[in-house]
Amino acid sequence: MPTPLKIDFVSDIACPWCAVGLASLQKALADSADVVQATLHFQPFELNPDMPPGGEDVNEHLARKYGGTPEQFEQNRAAIRAHGAAVGFAFHPAGRGRIYNTFNAHRLLHWAGLQGEGPQLALKRALLDAYHGRGEAVEQPEVLLAAVAQAGLDVARARQILAGGEFAAEVRQAEAFWRQAGISSVPAVIINGRHLISGGQPPEVFEQALRQLAAPAA
Repeated sequence: MPTPLKIDFVSDIACPWCAVGLASLQKALADSADVVQATLHFQPFELNPDMPPGGEDVNEHLARKYGGTPEQFEQNRAAIRAHGAAVGFAFHPAGRGRIYNTFNAHRLLHWAGLQGEGPQLALKRALLDAYHGRGEAVEQPEVLLAAVAQAGLDVARARQILAGGEFAAEVRQAEAFWRQAGISSVPAVIINGRHLISGGQPPEVFEQALRQLAAPAA
């Protein structure tokens, strides 16, 4: 019988490595389905919680935050595109263009999670596709609602959530919990609340960890 494992995937829509990490994890879960029966929960993390409306040019943002040149940033984007292609995620050739606030995306993901693992996963993938696959502005309601529709969720209900403050407190509380738990970079994959795998790892790294944790104790 497959071993049940609970996986918390702490991430931000703004993070390209989170798109790579999710695709890698999903492949690992498919390849280890003979021994693992996982439940996947997406947890909020904002890389840029103070980003104002309209966002910021990605190169200006990266230079200010980390240092570096446009040439270095393009080399990094090329490497990320290659990693994405290896696990089936297609990044937009020109990259993201701008960095946006993702708080409303996290509110919608929390709402989707209340409906089950499948709806939350579908919305997460739709949001990553919109931002990293098509370079869309994920702060804009119409982009968020299109992702909701792509995920097969209730667009009218999502519009109601965006118009008010629902689930803001829940997202803030979850963000604080994971930061207090020591998470400072994403993606962070926590298995059974105890085992941490950091970064957009290759599928074989995730699969090895999953199989080890699913193995019966000696």
